Amino acid sequence: MFQLPYCVSISLHGAELQWQSPHRRRVLRAPAPGVEAADFSFPPNRSPVRMEVSLAGAPDSPSTQDNVPPHVLKDVKLLMESLEGLSTPSKDGDSTLLDPETSSILDDNTRTDPAPEVGRSRSSGLCFSDGKCHIDYILVYRKSGPQSEKREIFERNIRAEGLQMEKELSVCNSDVIFLKLHAPWEVLCRYAELMNIRMPFRRKIYYMHRRYKFMSRMEKRINRFRGWLPRKPMKFDNNTLPDLEENESFTAPFSRSRIHHFTIHNKDTFFNNATRSRIVHHILQRVKYEEGKDKMGLNRLLSNSSYEAAFPLHEGSYRSKNSIRTHGAENHRHLLYECWAWWGVWYKYQPLDLIRRYFGEKIGLYFAWLGWYTGMLFPAALVGLMVFLYGWFTLDHCQVSKEICQATDIIMCPICDEYCPYLRLSDSCIYAKVTHLFDNGATVFFAVFMAVWATVFLEFWKRRRAVLAYDWDLIDWEEEEEEIRPQFEAKYSKKERMNPISGKPEPYQAFTDKYSRLIVSASGIFFMILVVIAAVFGIVIYRVITVSTFAAFGWALIRNNSQVATTGTAVCINFCIIMLLNVLYEKVALLLTNLEQPRTESEWENSFTLKMFLFQFVNLNSSTFYIAFFLGRFTGRPGAYIRLINRWKLEECHPSGCLIDLCMQMGIIMVLKQTWNNFMELGYPLIQNWWTRRRLRQEHGPNAKASFPQWERDYNLQPMNAYGLFDEYLEMILQFGFTTIFVAAFPLAPLLALLNNIIEIRLDAYKFVTQWRRPLPSQAKDIGIWYGILEGIGILSVITNAFVIAVTSDFIPRLVYAYKYGPCAGQGRAGERCMMGYVNASLSMFRVSDFENTSVPRTDGSDMFGEAVKYCRYRDYRESPDSPGEPYSYTLQFWHVLAARLAFIIVFEHMVFTIKNLIAYLIPDLPKDLRDRMRREKYLIQEMMYEAELERLQKEKNEKKKNYRAHHNALP
Repeated sequence: MFQLPYCVSISLHGAELQWQSPHRRRVLRAPAPGVEAADFSFPPNRSPVRMEVSLAGAPDSPSTQDNVPPHVLKDVKLLMESLEGLSTPSKDGDSTLLDPETSSILDDNTRTDPAPEVGRSRSSGLCFSDGKCHIDYILVYRKSGPQSEKREIFERNIRAEGLQMEKELSVCNSDVIFLKLHAPWEVLCRYAELMNIRMPFRRKIYYMHRRYKFMSRMEKRINRFRGWLPRKPMKFDNNTLPDLEENESFTAPFSRSRIHHFTIHNKDTFFNNATRSRIVHHILQRVKYEEGKDKMGLNRLLSNSSYEAAFPLHEGSYRSKNSIRTHGAENHRHLLYECWAWWGVWYKYQPLDLIRRYFGEKIGLYFAWLGWYTGMLFPAALVGLMVFLYGWFTLDHCQVSKEICQATDIIMCPICDEYCPYLRLSDSCIYAKVTHLFDNGATVFFAVFMAVWATVFLEFWKRRRAVLAYDWDLIDWEEEEEEIRPQFEAKYSKKERMNPISGKPEPYQAFTDKYSRLIVSASGIFFMILVVIAAVFGIVIYRVITVSTFAAFGWALIRNNSQVATTGTAVCINFCIIMLLNVLYEKVALLLTNLEQPRTESEWENSFTLKMFLFQFVNLNSSTFYIAFFLGRFTGRPGAYIRLINRWKLEECHPSGCLIDLCMQMGIIMVLKQTWNNFMELGYPLIQNWWTRRRLRQEHGPNAKASFPQWERDYNLQPMNAYGLFDEYLEMILQFGFTTIFVAAFPLAPLLALLNNIIEIRLDAYKFVTQWRRPLPSQAKDIGIWYGILEGIGILSVITNAFVIAVTSDFIPRLVYAYKYGPCAGQGRAGERCMMGYVNASLSMFRVSDFENTSVPRTDGSDMFGEAVKYCRYRDYRESPDSPGEPYSYTLQFWHVLAARLAFIIVFEHMVFTIKNLIAYLIPDLPKDLRDRMRREKYLIQEMMYEAELERLQKEKNEKKKNYRAHHNALP
């Protein structure tokens, strides 16, 4: 027999369908228009049968069943199956939904206590002490803390807004008090309407073209045929994740006047936990705590220490004694841990819909973008690895490396003043081979590939974002629905103007005030960029001074590799300076952004993001730009060096080229920064949380934490970064810059980025689920200003890679030699045989007696070569000292190489930009199937509005007829 928690009375043939609970009795009316209901096909022409079905947990007596006709019993069974959701909890832990019309008339047990009493709760930690009112938000303060009067006024105004509250003493610290907040149904409805929150009102009906139906049938047959094959290991089972049915419903801005049109099965679950927390936070941001136009908002109370913390609750523990496969997930947090944050599922796709439901659309979009970026790194990493392997396998066939390794009779000039000795060119053999791994014939192809890859990545991300925005109902979410920042309202409340979108008055910032603030802010940005350049200048001076010091070092290993040691230590010092300046930049960027007074939170985030990106990008890449484009370019020549402050000789490149220095700079910075970021993101919170757990175990016993309520456990976690996802995005954007801007010099950068991101996704997931308090769910339809920054980096990468290939590497000089000056000159080919003699042609001759007094080496080379050195070689295209023309002047080959470099830059940039623009034009921003679905949805919404209007007119007509008949019958 049917066991449900209510007594249901069913009457057929038009009689009312009624249900009865132990406390109240209500009439179930027909579902409202637009609300999907079960279709019960009762057989026609049957005698009315009224039947009571016991739903109190005990089966009906046999006599009751025997008296029921079989066809009626079958119909009732169908009805019971459709109603069993009233008692069966859904997968996500929320009770299943009631009929919309019924729920709209249920009473609210609103708490009207004027002042909550402080006590200790007996609830599980997710509800008030009565076990019914769900906790939507937590505020934490100390009894001994300051600003008690402001808190009292603030809490009194909270109650005036309709929120219910309950205070709770901390289990482990009697000075800490938790203020639990709950938003009743009326408050949720009122503010959902004010905030234009979109809610579901009918499930979507997808139209499928005949061709797509045919393809769908074919796909089903193919899948049936392939059923014996193992499933895709990266996907989850369909039964693992809950059915998030709100993604399959039409939505509209919530309105209390049209509440009967919305699918309100159960008012307790109509607004999910993320939406409830967002509404409560919206209220708290606009509640006053003191007289005055700017004395309002929770953020100000947090900044002046009136409250210690504010956060929504996690949905319970993320661990369980039972397996999720056998017993299912206990809550969404547990499900996220098992399917996302656990290291054992590192190879699986992310459950984006579940992430969005638990953390909100903004965090969901971040992880969607991070997953998309990581997936797109696979082809880039594969091609970069192939370029590296190509250099590895052709190493023994490289004519340039062979000549350098065999050049034992070529003596190179010292690379620094006095202390640096003469060197054989063959001493650079190892560095020449390492340079060939990165600077080979495939480098140009890889640079073009990465420029195209960046465009494809961004264009297909736009398509992916459009699909997510549609699935998550963010297509119509526009800026005008955003809230004005309380600080902006308080600052400009005296002057208002009409909003052209909403038609309502709002605070207005004058043009002169806005742009004067922007000018001051831009001046601050320019000054901080000068600070970065000054730091780079300090690194340059360090490199110039240290190379001589290392050349005179007592340890032979350091002395013989003085230039490499100088580069390595300079990079490490540069990294330390980068991390120190980041702290200063954050404070300056925050000060300048608040000075600008942005209107909305999005404008504030965009302004702060742009400043921090400029600071950190210049801070991180300034030394790299110096090594790539300035190191060794303006040093002069032996005998006529260009000196810094007329004292220090500028640093030269290694005899094998400057590319090895650039590779070291990129590799060390990339590895150190990613390691440091991963430690600060996860290691630091782990250590802090471990220390907190250790203290609690010492004070309350080893099992103390298990007995704590949820708000106590969440309070002991670390809060999310004050700037939200800024640090997460910034880390990945800077990595994207490293991966694309100088990729021609370091083809392994995409591979390192891929390995880091595979770890990064799980680190971030583990941090969000287990180590951080639950962040406030917030909405966003895209990644904001970061997309524009990514496009800017993509454009900059084309220019920088063109200069790296043309200026930093020896690709162009080799081509010029092969086609113009080598053994194959005039033959139109450039193989390895054509490079014979290139090393000798790329080195110029210098007479040692022409050295400046400050540059003369302390040794004449007799200890190394058996006799004093009279001539040495250096990297340049200059005439010999015995030339009949002007000694040490540039040769014709120098001008040919310079012209070829400039021509390559122009041709490369125009070709790559043409390809990028063509790809961007050919790839549409919206997939065709999504465009069709959006058009179909628009059509269905118009039809539903038309049907609703017809139904309203029909009801009015029937009501008039009813009134007319009643009036006619009342006549004598």
